[in-house]
Amino acid sequence: MKYKIVYDGRGRIRFRCGQYAFSEHEESKMEKALTDMAFVTSAKVSCANGGILVMYEETHREDVIKAVAMLDIQQLSDIKEDENLSVRAIDRKFRKDIKRIVVKRLVHKLLIPKPLSTAITVFKGCKYIAKGIRELLSFRLDVEVLDAASITACLAQRDFKTAGSVMFLLSVSALLEDYTKAKTKAALTDSLMIHTDKLWKVDDSGEYQVSMSELNIGDRIRVQTGSVIAVDGEIIDGRAEINESSMTGEALPVSKTKGSTVFAGTVIENGNIVIKIRALSENTRISQIAELISRSDSLKAQMQGKAERLADSIVPYSFLAFLTAWFLTRDIKRAVSLLMVDYSCAIKLSVPIAVISAIKEAADHNMTVKGGKYLEAYANADTIVFDKTGTLTNAQPKLKSVVPFGRYTSNEVLKIAACIEEHFPHSVARAIVNAAKEKGIVHAEEHTEVIYIVAHGIATKLFGERAVIGSRHFIAEDEGISISEEQQKIIDDTAQGSSVVYLAIGGQLAGALCINDPPRKEAAKVISDLKNADFSHIVMLTGDSRGAAESAAKMLGIDEYYYQVLPENKHSYISKLKSQGKSVVMVGDGINDSPALAEANVSVAMSDASDIVRETADITLRNCDLNELIRLRTLSRLLMKRIENNYRFILGFNSALMALGFFGIITPGFSALLHNTSTMLICLKSMTPLLHDSEIISEES
Repeated sequence: MKYKIVYDGRGRIRFRCGQYAFSEHEESKMEKALTDMAFVTSAKVSCANGGILVMYEETHREDVIKAVAMLDIQQLSDIKEDENLSVRAIDRKFRKDIKRIVVKRLVHKLLIPKPLSTAITVFKGCKYIAKGIRELLSFRLDVEVLDAASITACLAQRDFKTAGSVMFLLSVSALLEDYTKAKTKAALTDSLMIHTDKLWKVDDSGEYQVSMSELNIGDRIRVQTGSVIAVDGEIIDGRAEINESSMTGEALPVSKTKGSTVFAGTVIENGNIVIKIRALSENTRISQIAELISRSDSLKAQMQGKAERLADSIVPYSFLAFLTAWFLTRDIKRAVSLLMVDYSCAIKLSVPIAVISAIKEAADHNMTVKGGKYLEAYANADTIVFDKTGTLTNAQPKLKSVVPFGRYTSNEVLKIAACIEEHFPHSVARAIVNAAKEKGIVHAEEHTEVIYIVAHGIATKLFGERAVIGSRHFIAEDEGISISEEQQKIIDDTAQGSSVVYLAIGGQLAGALCINDPPRKEAAKVISDLKNADFSHIVMLTGDSRGAAESAAKMLGIDEYYYQVLPENKHSYISKLKSQGKSVVMVGDGINDSPALAEANVSVAMSDASDIVRETADITLRNCDLNELIRLRTLSRLLMKRIENNYRFILGFNSALMALGFFGIITPGFSALLHNTSTMLICLKSMTPLLHDSEIISEES
């Protein structure tokens, strides 16, 4: 593939291959070939200008350039594109339909004889009139009735030219509305995608991790607490409390045992089950999308709902203006000019388009937002609460040291800890498992079933003895393990502000693992920027020790923090803030954060968060960069400002049109043209990007 690089930024590079370098059909094939590469996070290909935009892991710039250079369109495998879900297919269909409508209009005006043209106009007008009558018979006075009245008035005056123009503009508006709805569906699809790289397959040889692509119908997989179920299937062993809100909307978990059916996209809140696969994720996705769309009203911003209610309430006033003008002037043309103008169409279209475009723009910047109401809540929030570990601190903490006690060595403590921790998704668990790998410590499973106790730790049996690993609270208070002052002093002297995980076996402390978890490099600046972005209250909550919490808070410039906080305390703290009238954002990544995330006005999860957290959260930062919190604040506030500006323009412009029509300055046809054109223009304006930072400007130039 021949190319030139037109933008080269951090983790983001754009190539130009020249117009007609590849076709529309080949766009999808090229995107799949690039995104299948491990170091590519996303790719967008456009045949219109021969552009290829690749987002990648920062250390792989040369690999990306080589991959693009090696692209051979003839060798790329075909992709079966789902016409219902593909954004590109939706765009293609819209362009095709808009061309068809315009061509038909030109043929109708230029080539068809006038008598036949008149008959066609009357026939089309009858369809609109019939629709308006149906609405009236249903006791609804809405836009359809207004459209029918304006067309009826034109036909009654034998003004077939104006009637034809009005119907043409209405058909374009209807097409734009259908296009918007289809784009809504496509935008929401991405938030439903199940991103599961590895699963635990169970067979006669034992349990081992495999990729999703290696699984087949009939295979068995094990899923444990905090993990998303990535397939449809039947439980053949175990018991679990399963959150099925993504499928049913029911918030309370459902208890399921052997013989029960489970669905992809649901999450295990507590338990351990083996599932026999009935359908893999690609075969269950459509049902999830349909379910989300069916309940999409709950995802609308309050401002969007307000706009729709306002739009419907204005229609009677349009009729009142028509009747008033007719009564005062006795000029039917002046009165019809007022009937050609309605506020509701522009309001109903521009607001959802603005919201959807903002959601799409957020997605383009690696932020998944599950609905417009969350953007609105984020824009209006005045308080932000952070979990510490894995959120404010490094996404990849490292094991600093191991403190063994009793008959155990450092390597034995690390081996046992890694063996137990590898089953659960958390940054601290990954640090322990990775440290064991780096030291070449093999940890074949020698324990029985592991039980995860949310926000406390993990319990299992090892060689007949109870083994527990977790926080000091869990080990000392819940499990009653004795930790002497001498042992605690050794641990504190070794940790020096690091996070500590305790391991006990057979009722005795076996060791402690000190995790070095420094703040993210951007965290301190982000905290400062959030204060400047009108977050008046910034809080850090952590289950860590006082020393680790104090150290992190000092480095980050956070004045209010709480340590050794349990999940129920996080939840109650968020609830307390809300009762004080605060609008709260909660940012977290661990299973222990899920109750607080669910309680907050709007919740944000990091990309490497556990499955249950991503399920609970309203917004996900897909590249784990806290700077996106600032970008999201800017985006959400600009969205609110755009909607307010749209309101003002629609009310001002259409009121001016009605005044011009009333005084006979413009004809009904010209009034309809200006009204519908302004509606389409404001909708197109609402689709434009809200963010215009230097990176985007330089890239597109």
